[in-house]
Amino acid sequence: MRLPQIQIHTTDAKIDLNISKPQQYIKQPKATQHIEQPAAILEIRTTRGVLKVDSSQARRDIGMIGPLESSANYAEKGKQEALKGMARRASEGRQMMENAGKDQGRATIQNIAKQNHGPHRVQFNVKFVPSIGSVKINYTPGTTDVNIERREPIIDAKVNKPIHEYTQGKVTGTMIQRPDVDIDVII
Repeated sequence: MRLPQIQIHTTDAKIDLNISKPQQYIKQPKATQHIEQPAAILEIRTTRGVLKVDSSQARRDIGMIGPLESSANYAEKGKQEALKGMARRASEGRQMMENAGKDQGRATIQNIAKQNHGPHRVQFNVKFVPSIGSVKINYTPGTTDVNIERREPIIDAKVNKPIHEYTQGKVTGTMIQRPDVDIDVII
């Protein structure tokens, strides 16, 4: 005996899909910047140092003196020598007057002549020319004042927005084959 059979045939559905991908464009423009750095203000004030050198005493020590001082020195020296000469002659005159009437007059004149004639001893000694400490130095140091005024930079920055373009993707479907189910009964 044969048993009835059921045959089932199915046909799958077929779909054709068209997919267009989404598109995205992003661009970030650089920021717009303007930076300016003003120069700092720098002020420098100085006072000069003063150096004073007084070498007049050293110049005098080596005989380098001006004409006015030289003539004044020679005049004073001449005056002193003239006074010494007058005092010597007065002393010699007194000696001669006291001994004029006596036999000693001739001896007195001889003694006076011996005193005024002949080599005189000159003192000899070491002398430092110019003398030590004859050059006087005076120094006043100078000063330097520095003043710096800092100036802040000027920064102007503008952030630019990004450029963003977006196109959505699409999916479209077309039915190529419809689904089907066939059922047969075979006896």
